[in-house]
Amino acid sequence: MPRSRSSSTNGGVIGKKNNTSFGKNTQTVKTSTGNVCTQPGTRFAQVLIVAGGGGAGNDTSGGGGAGGARNLEIPMKGNAAIPVTIGAGGTGRAGGDEGGDGSLSKIISEGVTYQSTGGGGGGGNTLAPRGAPPDGRPGGSGGGGNRCFGPAGVGCGGAGNAGSFSPPEGNPGGDGSGSAPTIPLLAGGGGGGHAAAGADGSGSGGGAGGAGTDFSPFFPGAPNSGTYAGGGGGASHNQPDGSGGTGGGGNASSGCTAGSSGTANTGGGGGGASCGPGGAGGSGIVIVKELNKASGVWSMQSQFQAKQQGTWPRQLLAPFSADFLIVAGGGGGGGGNCAASGHSGGGGGAGGFRSSFCTPTSATPLTVNTTFPVTVGGGGAGANDTGHGQGTTGSNSVFNSITSNGGGGGGGSNGTRSGLPGGSGGGAGTSGAATASGGGGTSCQGNGGGNSSPQGAGGGGGAACGGTSSTDFPTGPAGIGGAGSPNEITGSNVTYAGGGGGGHQGSNLPSPLQSGIPGGAGGGGKGGVPQMGTPASDRSGEAGTTNTGGGGGGGGVANPPGPGTAGGAGGSGIVVVRIPASANVSEAISVTPGTNTFTTLACGAGIATFTVTGTLVLSK
Repeated sequence: MPRSRSSSTNGGVIGKKNNTSFGKNTQTVKTSTGNVCTQPGTRFAQVLIVAGGGGAGNDTSGGGGAGGARNLEIPMKGNAAIPVTIGAGGTGRAGGDEGGDGSLSKIISEGVTYQSTGGGGGGGNTLAPRGAPPDGRPGGSGGGGNRCFGPAGVGCGGAGNAGSFSPPEGNPGGDGSGSAPTIPLLAGGGGGGHAAAGADGSGSGGGAGGAGTDFSPFFPGAPNSGTYAGGGGGASHNQPDGSGGTGGGGNASSGCTAGSSGTANTGGGGGGASCGPGGAGGSGIVIVKELNKASGVWSMQSQFQAKQQGTWPRQLLAPFSADFLIVAGGGGGGGGNCAASGHSGGGGGAGGFRSSFCTPTSATPLTVNTTFPVTVGGGGAGANDTGHGQGTTGSNSVFNSITSNGGGGGGGSNGTRSGLPGGSGGGAGTSGAATASGGGGTSCQGNGGGNSSPQGAGGGGGAACGGTSSTDFPTGPAGIGGAGSPNEITGSNVTYAGGGGGGHQGSNLPSPLQSGIPGGAGGGGKGGVPQMGTPASDRSGEAGTTNTGGGGGGGGVANPPGPGTAGGAGGSGIVVVRIPASANVSEAISVTPGTNTFTTLACGAGIATFTVTGTLVLSK
């Protein structure tokens, strides 16, 4: 028997067709008339529609009724502009008149109008010549009845749920109290609220406005703590006035003071007044939360189709803390000089090293729906072969306001012999008998560079160890670069931020050192050692390794001197962000540009690796 097309799109289950929605729980609050622009995958939404609250009259009037409130799940088209109308609050009035009704709020989705009714105005005074009706007006929630001094008797509270919705959009207002000649007992009823009817006026005072409803469980973070549609309080002749209901209802007022208006964008009713004007109703509000939804039974084919259409829901990303590795660019090596006695350049310091992975440093908190800029510092340039000066300091690397400082440049051989400070300091250069000190490192990022001797330059500092100082041959060579620090944030044990080796004068070194003075483990470049021969030839320092933050090696010169030598460039830095497995929602995490990568380890953790400056994007 062939399958029907309708059942194949419903997981093989014959009956009501299931629908998916991937709105990312995006929540939009509308406080004025306009459009809500939906996510492409949205097919359903939870909407709260609150109309404008009713205004109150005066002359010991009843409070205004709250605007109707409806909490609905409705179908909604994705990638569309959904029109929304926000109802105004009703007018508060003087001269014994009844309060004005609030205006409706509505949303139109897929051709269907969903609306809530404006709150009813508070009842007016029947005392001639005003002749206003004493009853509260009907509405989303009804207005409170006025006290009555005339023959018509006290006013009744207006009816609620004027739109005849199920569940109801509101409640009735409270009745007024008192009659001639019981002036001290005259009091208006409270306006109805969404959660409760308005209280009746009595000889003890005006009726309290009915309570509104807390909708925050459906709409987290909504304004006014998510509580809406409270009724306005009723006024009393000379007893306590009624308070407004929670959810924006205005308090009533005695004497000639105006009643309090309902809070804007809550749909609260206005507070009544004794002889001053009644309070106006608060304007309405509409909140739209685009839903993630896939109820029912689904075949693999229909799941695949929904994913292709972007409507299949997935886990949403929530705020989390991530481990990090931030290594700055290494410093460039200093240049060697061809002066009569021969001079050499110091090794570049490693880029600053900072990491929270398996260290006492805390992980960094990250928020969703945020694009985080990531700066990867470049390595500093080595000194050229004619200037014989200091190497250039590397550039900083930065992520989420955490900065690692660039490595200090190595000292030169032309009078600028001191190593430069940085994440790790550059080694000192030498100029004949004139020696110098290495540059200082930054606390918790690296170490200082080594000092120079008359025949050798100091090594650049590394993340784990300082650069060694030079000792004159035959006692020893130029200074070795300081070791870098190993780190397993990527899932592999990699060492970063080694210092560059110092440049050496002369070629009479043991065989293992003839290829260069070692840089520190973690990408430090070798310092130059002149090649043996007649005459011996100078050798430039080697560059630090790319994306390790290694310092460049210092330039070495022969003895007797040859031409000048260049220092090696520092290696560029790197930034790695490790997303915990519990927060690794790959569809919501991306990196730019394409040179950078995002991968997932077998343990489930996500690794964002930045070898060039870019961005880490965390969406919902």
